Amino acid sequence: MFGPLKRLVVGRPIATYQADHHRFGLFGGLAVLSSDALSSVAYATEEVLRVLMIGGVAALSLGQPISLLIATLLLIVVFSYRQTIHAYPGGGGAYIVARDNLGPNFGLAAAAALLIDYTLTVAVSIAAGVSAITSAIPALHVNRVVLSLGFIGMLMLGNLRGLRESTKLFGVPVYAFVGVMMALIVAGITQAMLGTVTPVVTADPLHTFDTGPITLFVLLSAFANGCTAMTGVEAVSDGVPAFKDPPAQTATRTLGLMAVLAITMFTGISYLAHAYQVVPSETETVVSQIARGVFGGRNIFYYTVQGATMLILVLAANTAFADFPRLASIVARDRFMPRQFMNLGDKLAFSNGIVALSVAAGALCVVFGGDPHALIPLYMIGVFLSFTLSQSGMFLRARRLRERGWRVASSISGVGAVVTFCVLIVVAVTKGPDGAWIVVVLIPFLSLVFKTTRSHYDSVASQLSLSGVEVDTTPRGHIVIVPIGGVHRAVIEALNYASSLKADVRAVYVNVNPESMASLKRDWPQWGSHVKLVVLQSPYRSMTEPLLDYIDRVEREHPDDYITVVLPEFVVKHWWHHLLHNQSAFSLKAALLFRARVVTTSVPFHLKQ
Repeated sequence: MFGPLKRLVVGRPIATYQADHHRFGLFGGLAVLSSDALSSVAYATEEVLRVLMIGGVAALSLGQPISLLIATLLLIVVFSYRQTIHAYPGGGGAYIVARDNLGPNFGLAAAAALLIDYTLTVAVSIAAGVSAITSAIPALHVNRVVLSLGFIGMLMLGNLRGLRESTKLFGVPVYAFVGVMMALIVAGITQAMLGTVTPVVTADPLHTFDTGPITLFVLLSAFANGCTAMTGVEAVSDGVPAFKDPPAQTATRTLGLMAVLAITMFTGISYLAHAYQVVPSETETVVSQIARGVFGGRNIFYYTVQGATMLILVLAANTAFADFPRLASIVARDRFMPRQFMNLGDKLAFSNGIVALSVAAGALCVVFGGDPHALIPLYMIGVFLSFTLSQSGMFLRARRLRERGWRVASSISGVGAVVTFCVLIVVAVTKGPDGAWIVVVLIPFLSLVFKTTRSHYDSVASQLSLSGVEVDTTPRGHIVIVPIGGVHRAVIEALNYASSLKADVRAVYVNVNPESMASLKRDWPQWGSHVKLVVLQSPYRSMTEPLLDYIDRVEREHPDDYITVVLPEFVVKHWWHHLLHNQSAFSLKAALLFRARVVTTSVPFHLKQ
């Protein structure tokens, strides 16, 4: 039943040789890997204004210069990642850059930060998308956790179907959002130039302290919050191998187009928020208020903006679905994560990574009640730690290799590293009490888990290595033990198989029932006379312990011989039939698993209807 259901949900498998036909082009890559960066403009301006409200409504005018500073920093980071794409076309982004230029510990910190970042990308994007829905339809506000989990499930299934299907599924909403936002910005700027702007009336505005001149710390906090507009920039450099040939050039063009669109939309929305005198609200997003102001109320144009915003915010999580599994596979290739993350599924997607990401993001939405403002403080730490490590690594690489243009490249990466580090410190200090401390603790903890995993794999490799091992040709004995509970067809099949091994075969019966013992004595001469019968007494009616004691005794008597335990095992027709039989064979195999030179073999006997 599982096979047909899997085909229905995931689709037909794709052959390995078809992998090149399922890579991204420029527009496909923009749709899948840039949706996070493009969608962040829907809430970045709001995050700036929410902090500036501390100084009163008059302080909101500072939103525009702060937005321009953030746009400048975004350009610097994009330039640094452009270098990363050409220097490391194998993907991995900040993890590979930090590992190769700063050392393995910094590489693991970058990997931990990115994996946490991608998980939070899903949770924040989905929660923000649901907030866009509830702004337009307030009646749905109480169901946002359920809505969030539903959207996560849809994205998981879409990505399990493969790259090409996810591009088709998510491409239209991304470009619809870009078109709608550009139309909104053009219409709003036109009204501002004509002098026909009508300030919006804000329902449920945030509380303001009217503190007068605001402090430098508040300005830095607003700047740090607005830097959410930069999230997702690293995604293209992490997923370079997913692009069509030549992958580095295609990825670079995608990154450049993404930067132009993101900066245009972010600065445009910040300008409109100032022009329409938007005040942050508890129940309505800034974009929703701008759309009301530009289009004159909740009409078809307004709902088009809200619908497109909801879709892009939900689908922004798809960036993480594209990059989390790929990064996890690279880290697993270096043996810092379980090898299962390296496995490509039927649709040439890293299915285990997709499922793991979905479960983790769903858990975050449940724990934080689907509130994007509660999740964003956690989001920022991992983003800017990866930015800082990546640009620091590229700075050192440029100065070490001294390739053409290295002075300009190192200067830009160095400035970017310093600024993003400053933002990281501000975010850690200002958002620590709001929950960011969780990520600060998680990053070193996850790095420790990575090291422990690598230590295990190294230990296994060392123990399996043939280096220094001499070939042992000493003849070995072979003892076969067949536990039986009576004489029946399944036991006879097991005895016949054991006899074919040409070894010392012993049938072992544990006596707990005098009547069963009498039946065994009656039937054994006819059916089992060709096999030695060993009867064990069990005064406490245990079936397993006497058998294990007997195996211990045989091991002591024959320390160099192999022991094979042949288990007669029923194979039932329906799953519920298992409830009608004891699982003695399973428990015995579990008990013998950790014994050297003891091998268990099941001889199945298939039961009919």
